Amino acid sequence: MTFPTVEDRLLQRAVARILSAIYEQDFLELSYGFRPGRNPHQALRALRSHIVVGKVRHVYEADIRGYFNHINHEWLRKMVAHRIADPAILSLVGKWLRAGVMQDGVVVRVYEGSPQGGPVSPVLANIYLHYVLDLWFERKFKTWCQGEAYLVRFADDFVACFQYKRDAERLDRTIKWRMKRFNLELAPEKTRMLLFGRFARDRMAMYGKKPETFEFLGFKHVCGTDLNGKTAIVRIPSTKSCRKFLDRTHEWLKGHMHWKRRDQQRQLVLMLRGFYQYFALHHCLSKLFWILGEVRRQWRRSLRRRSQRHRMFWSYLESRSWFELPRPKILHPTV
Repeated sequence: MTFPTVEDRLLQRAVARILSAIYEQDFLELSYGFRPGRNPHQALRALRSHIVVGKVRHVYEADIRGYFNHINHEWLRKMVAHRIADPAILSLVGKWLRAGVMQDGVVVRVYEGSPQGGPVSPVLANIYLHYVLDLWFERKFKTWCQGEAYLVRFADDFVACFQYKRDAERLDRTIKWRMKRFNLELAPEKTRMLLFGRFARDRMAMYGKKPETFEFLGFKHVCGTDLNGKTAIVRIPSTKSCRKFLDRTHEWLKGHMHWKRRDQQRQLVLMLRGFYQYFALHHCLSKLFWILGEVRRQWRRSLRRRSQRHRMFWSYLESRSWFELPRPKILHPTV
């Protein structure tokens, strides 16, 4: 892979700001990735609102296979030229798309995929899906729907919500054709339609089953109820998100086993706070406390490996100030 030089990165950052400022006027409310003032929590809030407030009964979960590596350059240049008339910017975008990748010391030209490792890549990727998916869904596909239909997209991760199953089935049939036209493909093993929403629990209970769950932006979404018996969407960190974080803390402890304990503590505090900052939503505390316990156990095992004289009993560790790690609390009560 080839990465842009410092000068090229500065130029890409400047062009990215120009493109972002222009396309912010065009981007739809349903997209939240790579946009100023927008974040994953806003996407989660919008999805929750559609399901709880709307008449959503079916959810279509999709995953684009290798999205960033399959963006068609010809289509992307046409999309940018649709709004940008400056030949200098168009020339730069074309140059970055043609930069290619390095394999075994040889630069290989590519004809698909966004520029590798550059600041302009996220903006171009967002522009591509704006035309391929967002506008198509809002201005064309929704006119075919007989009930309510919503789309929430963050980068290449998106979920569609429907009132009627037939509308969800129509999307399943048409979106594959739409993606193929623009050199994209949905991953069949990660794309599915499921019953979800305010009526899902009652309907599935008739068959002695529980509603299915789906994952979006690192959270597992579960159809539940609040204290008043009303429909509530329970979001908890997905198994994949938890495992990925614990693998990272394990590898860090393994590689820094002989650091001073206070230094280890400072790093683990930073890592845990970063995890809490993203995942500290309602219903997540029990899972976050489990994560805290797992990190403590990882650290204890690491300490025991480096010291044969002391077995690091829990009674000893609990009394040490250097072994203290932050406890989780809800940080996003309105999401």
